[in-house]
Amino acid sequence: MKTPPGECPQCWHHAHDRDAHRHLAPREDCPQCVDHMIHGCRSRVPKPKSRWW
Repeated sequence: MKTPPGECPQCWHHAHDRDAHRHLAPREDCPQCVDHMIHGCRSRVPKPKSRWW
């Protein structure tokens, strides 16, 4: 799956790809996701400018 413009690649991958969390036990937190929630998205891509306005 390709990350849409303006979305964080890690957030998108972990939210939409089942393989990202397959190695975790049931109800186990993903260390990458927890770190990402605490520190925020470092790899955030700016959204393209809207041409509507």
